[in-house]
Amino acid sequence: MSETTSTNEEKKPPLNGRRALPSNNSNEEENEVPEMEAFGLIPRGFNPKDYLRVVDIHMFKDPHEANKQQHHTDKYYNSKLIVRRGQPFQIQIDFNRPYKPETDQFWLEYLIGRYPQQNKGTYIPILVGDVLKPGEWGAKITHKENNSIRLSIMSSATCIIGKFRLYVAVWTPFGILRTHRNPATDTYILFNPWCQQDAVYLDDEKEREEYILNDVGIVFHGNINDIKLRSWSYGQFEENILDACLFLMDKAELELSGRGNPIKICRVASAVINSRDDNGVIAGSWDNTYTYGVAPSAWTGSVDILLEYYSSKQPVRYGQCWVFAGVFNTFLRCLGIPARLITNYSSAHDNNANLQLDFFLDDEGKVDTKLTKDSVW
Repeated sequence: MSETTSTNEEKKPPLNGRRALPSNNSNEEENEVPEMEAFGLIPRGFNPKDYLRVVDIHMFKDPHEANKQQHHTDKYYNSKLIVRRGQPFQIQIDFNRPYKPETDQFWLEYLIGRYPQQNKGTYIPILVGDVLKPGEWGAKITHKENNSIRLSIMSSATCIIGKFRLYVAVWTPFGILRTHRNPATDTYILFNPWCQQDAVYLDDEKEREEYILNDVGIVFHGNINDIKLRSWSYGQFEENILDACLFLMDKAELELSGRGNPIKICRVASAVINSRDDNGVIAGSWDNTYTYGVAPSAWTGSVDILLEYYSSKQPVRYGQCWVFAGVFNTFLRCLGIPARLITNYSSAHDNNANLQLDFFLDDEGKVDTKLTKDSVW
């Protein structure tokens, strides 16, 4: 029995080449990072406490502090640091003794996902330098006092959107000493419509206020001869909504390395908002039967829908076009992609792609429903 098992294991093809690591498509999963990464055999007399050691890290993450104010993230009901890419933010590191740049060497490490790699943008080591280059990862010391230093950190204007883990690594002759895993230092990085180097840049401040920061809006409905409106609460800053939106990208299995591209994110989110084919957020119903669910007209906002889906991982019942659009808009604004709802009336549905509407009539001059595939609705 054991010989057979051994033979079968030997026949398994080894992981190699591009598939050496499993796909990295979950922001929630993470790997263990060693607090002591030895270069070799450690001498008996080595004591980590003899070297520079991080005592505390201050993230300046409260809504009234500079980071969230300057990054327009102070409205998020979230206790962690939330910043926008391509724009500097501040942190403070307290050491066990004064930092000596001549002899001490440390750097920052930002990680996302379970299999972080530098060439994928999921592992980002940042050395401390003298200048910050716009739109590129970097860090510089802006203030030094007693055992503390304050750093200004610049993120890349194209970096991945999501929740990063932060470590501070200190070099010693015998190995690298890292800070322990501390969720309090996790940092969310979002798209930045205020940054010219970001693909989502929007140059009109009034439009940024509306398409990113406004959390309520109007949805038009009815028909072209009787247009009605209803209010909709997008709620993109509400508690747990940011995590729910990041979960949607995990659900869509979008590779982390692709999450810096707003086009990819829009496409996968557009698909996963609808439950069809991928067990996504909202189940649609157009037959006035809403058993075991809520009628689409009963929804007044996106928050309850996203939180229910985030909790149950099952499609929320039921929605129609404006519900899909409202939730999609919440997702985009939450991550920093400018968005708004558009209501289209008299929508032409061209089924055979000839760019015209074809209506076939029967002998009595009525529309032949069997032959007519195009429609206006």
